[in-house]
Amino acid sequence: MDKKTFDESYRPRLERLASTNIADALDSLGMNKFAYGINPMNKEAKKIIGRAVTVKITAAGMTKSKKHMCITSVAESEPGDVIVIDNGGRLDTNCWGGILTAGAKLAGVSGVVIDGVCRDVDEYDENDFPVYARGRVVATARGRLIEEGTNVMIQFQGVQVRPGDIVVADASGVVFIPIEIVDETITKAEQLLEKEEAMIADMKAGMGILEVDQKYNYERMLQK
Repeated sequence: MDKKTFDESYRPRLERLASTNIADALDSLGMNKFAYGINPMNKEAKKIIGRAVTVKITAAGMTKSKKHMCITSVAESEPGDVIVIDNGGRLDTNCWGGILTAGAKLAGVSGVVIDGVCRDVDEYDENDFPVYARGRVVATARGRLIEEGTNVMIQFQGVQVRPGDIVVADASGVVFIPIEIVDETITKAEQLLEKEEAMIADMKAGMGILEVDQKYNYERMLQK
């Protein structure tokens, strides 16, 4: 999906939805496409939405890299894209820092999601740039990690993520929407959100929570 189509047809709809709405929609479609234990590194979570630019990281070994990892992903991103990094969940060395943050911000990248850890965390807020990761570490990647590939299929905690799939991250977590079901997923998420908003409206109008639960069959709301 090209940037113009996504920005015009889908981004405004996704802005209204939380990651939890999308996760519920994916569950109802039989798709487990969400990450666990990935948290905002900024002082306050900032929602990010965009098409995935994927990066696969691997151990350095004997291979010598000619350029620093993730540089290519920043250079190839279009404004609004989200960089998604597969570092296999490693906690001992970082794969994102301050220089990459500055470059990504200037390139208009929406944010970064990392199955791994990062450093230079104070610079994320200084640049108003959202980063989601497993945690923080001071250790450099130099001599430890290299970039195996950019815009390749990756496994993010066992979830297959391809270049161009849609990423949504907020304070509750991170979800990935396969591009071929993006419209179906968003439509279902909108339906679920409308039901939850109606439930809250009924409770504010005086209806008891047990009555609301029965009226909307809340326990089974994901079933078709």
